[in-house]
Amino acid sequence: MPNGTGVATYGHTLASVLLERGHGVEGVFGIDPGQDPAVRDVLFFETLGRPAPERTPEQRRREKRRLRRTALLPFLRTRAIDIPLTGRIVQEQLAERIPAFTRIVSKARLFDLAHRHFAYYGRMLPLEMADPPSIMHWTYPVPIRLAGARNLYTLHDLVPLQLPYTTLDSKRGYRRLIATISAGADHLCTVSEASKAAIIAEFGIDPGRITNTWQSATVPPDFLARDVAQDAAIIRNTFGLTFRSYFLFFGAIEPKKNVGRLLEAYLSLETETPLVVVGGRGWQNEDEFALLQHAPKGPKGSERVIRLEHLSRPLLLRLIRSARAALFPSLSEGFGLPILEAMQFGTPVLTSAISAMPEVAGDAAILIDPYDTADIARGLAALDDDAQLRARLSALGPKRSAFFSKDLYADRVEAMYAGLLK
Repeated sequence: MPNGTGVATYGHTLASVLLERGHGVEGVFGIDPGQDPAVRDVLFFETLGRPAPERTPEQRRREKRRLRRTALLPFLRTRAIDIPLTGRIVQEQLAERIPAFTRIVSKARLFDLAHRHFAYYGRMLPLEMADPPSIMHWTYPVPIRLAGARNLYTLHDLVPLQLPYTTLDSKRGYRRLIATISAGADHLCTVSEASKAAIIAEFGIDPGRITNTWQSATVPPDFLARDVAQDAAIIRNTFGLTFRSYFLFFGAIEPKKNVGRLLEAYLSLETETPLVVVGGRGWQNEDEFALLQHAPKGPKGSERVIRLEHLSRPLLLRLIRSARAALFPSLSEGFGLPILEAMQFGTPVLTSAISAMPEVAGDAAILIDPYDTADIARGLAALDDDAQLRARLSALGPKRSAFFSKDLYADRVEAMYAGLLK
């Protein structure tokens, strides 16, 4: 949640659109709320609002032993407790991270505990809470089942099985988890037709038990209504970048995102348009960071590749809006939210012609072969040189993004819930 991952954004958007429709939405967390009810909300939001404190090696060992002892209980049941929403916590600072839930419950280390328990016994961890909701929508595949509710799980993609060399998780454990969830869930949700087809094919699921709702973008309406010139001025004053003068990649720097080929393609061009890369370190990215650190200067001594760490959400949105083009040549995606975010602003997009990305982009983007560096370079050159092409994509983007509007997304989610409650 602190770094705004794709799954965090998915959960935030889902909760927000349902709250806007007047539904009660409760959040289930794995944060330790402490033992004292008088400061339970204070400790919860303290933990949510900042990184966990550094622990000594001995403290980490003791905590690991306690977690292992608990997870080894063969018929473990666990209970989440309520975090009182008294109104005394000033939550505006956390608005980007957590929706305005109508109720919050938490159990310390819930998700670590559940994964360890599943690894030992291959069983879902039963979770209990007072007055459970009608539907428990797990926004990621976790080995937990809430007692007293219909349990729905979102499976975003099957990347660990389709591109096993791009992730660090246990592939046997991952497949066993998805198979267990698929067999026992009251319903499954996914975010694209590509993911739906892959999940059905891999696990033999009845198509009637899985719904594709797609996703919605999270750009606030007031941001879309902002003065473009004002946002451009902020980007110029903050980063020294002028409006529509740079390419932009934003996302984790990890194998699936294909940043290495993107850098190779960009550096092969003779262009004065810099490439801005916004993202954390991720994993398995030594080659990418070598290119980032040693990229040659431009013909006038300027930086060709500019790397930025995680930015605040408002600043990132301004950077997207002011870019010449947003680049997203991923090897696989369950959906591809950055495509939609850029299109909403009318920022031209270059993305891959495989996986779910064409579903999102439609005819409003340049589609390339992500495995072909020369094809990526051709797409970049076209976006760099052809002002008419950029203008056409800028006009098409907002029209295409309307299919993924919050209202249509909420309609699809509500219809899925209604079918589950029959």
